[in-house]
Order: sequence, then C-alpha cells, then structure tokens
Amino acid sequence: MDAPSITTTLPPAQVQKAWKAAQDYESMTLSQFLTPMFDTIDTSGGPFGGGQGEQAWKPMMIENIAKGLEKAGGLGLADPVFRQMIHMQEVKNGQGDKT
Repeated sequence: MDAPSITTTLPPAQVQKAWKAAQDYESMTLSQFLTPMFDTIDTSGGPFGGGQGEQAWKPMMIENIAKGLEKAGGLGLADPVFRQMIHMQEVKNGQGDKT
C-alpha cells in the first residue's frame, strides 16, 4: 500500500521510508496484542501436538498474522504515526511549524 496523500517538502523516498516504518510499527503493535491470546491456547491435543518445535514457530506465525491484519486496515495506527513522523522530520529540517 502506498503512503497516504500528504503535503510535504520531504523527498518521496523519505516519505515512503516513513510510511514503511509506520506500517511496521502497527504490525509490531498488533503482534504484541496477539501474543498473549496465543499463549492461552492448549496445543497439546492439536494435530501437531504442541512441543518445542511448535513453540519455536509460533512467534513467526503471530508476526505474519499481524502483518496480514495491518495490510487489511489494522487498527488504524499507521496513518497517525506516519503523519507524526513526517511532521517531526519537517520540524527537524526547519520546514514545518514547531507546534
């Protein structure tokens, strides 16, 4: 997904990098929300029988679920985080208002 439309004097590559970071932040946040949920599931009776192997792969599964949720709209965190990042970069570069 492309970055939301925003008026800025920052280079397009920097804007895309900020958008990617905001999306990654939302994915990480969703992953943190999902982890305790998956910790409550008893997998010993499941088709894979639980165990260390299943425990080793669970964080990667949760991370991919979180990335999928983010791409589907997530919680809506990426947009405000992105806008704040752009604002902070503009202030740092002396281009935006300092409020």
